Amino acid sequence: MTVLSDLKVFATHPHSCGYLEDEQATTLFIDPEATIDSSTYSQLADIGFRRSGPHIYRPHCDSCKACIPARVPVESFKPSRRQRRIIKRNKDLSVIEIDNISDPACYDLYQRYINARHQDGDMYPPSYEQYIGFLTDDIGNTQYYGFMLEQQLIAVAVTDKMVNGLSAIYTFFDPDMDKRSLGVYGVLWQIEQCQRLQLDYVYLGYWIKGCRKMSYKTDYRPLQLFLENRWLTLT
Repeated sequence: MTVLSDLKVFATHPHSCGYLEDEQATTLFIDPEATIDSSTYSQLADIGFRRSGPHIYRPHCDSCKACIPARVPVESFKPSRRQRRIIKRNKDLSVIEIDNISDPACYDLYQRYINARHQDGDMYPPSYEQYIGFLTDDIGNTQYYGFMLEQQLIAVAVTDKMVNGLSAIYTFFDPDMDKRSLGVYGVLWQIEQCQRLQLDYVYLGYWIKGCRKMSYKTDYRPLQLFLENRWLTLT
């Protein structure tokens, strides 16, 4: 197991923030040459780091502290009335584990999702190389869950399994199935999966109060936020 204090950390030059207008962002990256096992990755998640492709990173901006790590303590999670309706609405789906997401069906679903939902984001226009680089990793603890409507793949959740929980990396889904609220259901299913595996937390990445795309994370209560180097619970 790698000791955290032995890890080298690099910082990017300030660049335009992808979430808040008129803000400059700086990102810390763990040395890409370091050997990161599941235990080390879990420790890094506990202090606010997150994975994107092969990179483990954390925002570290001088003038802004808006990006706050968020996680759901699954033992005490209580779905809201709306969330219970979404769970019921998707009871006809089955979930399978996919060995990898390099096949055309997965990429076609991702491409349709990005084109319909994220034309204003960094992942538009989608490319296969960017897709593989973003959603696969070298740590070896990533799981891909396919949500099936009979024989049709309608959503994929990319999840990292850690020592104490699951990290919800990304979910993409059929953009024509709005009524199912598949993005919400993907998170709710991962919370249920975390409970089944007897793990403690689902990590949701960063909550940003002033960003509409990130504000949904407070819908999952209780929610823990990493503030002043400790996890605090919102009920």
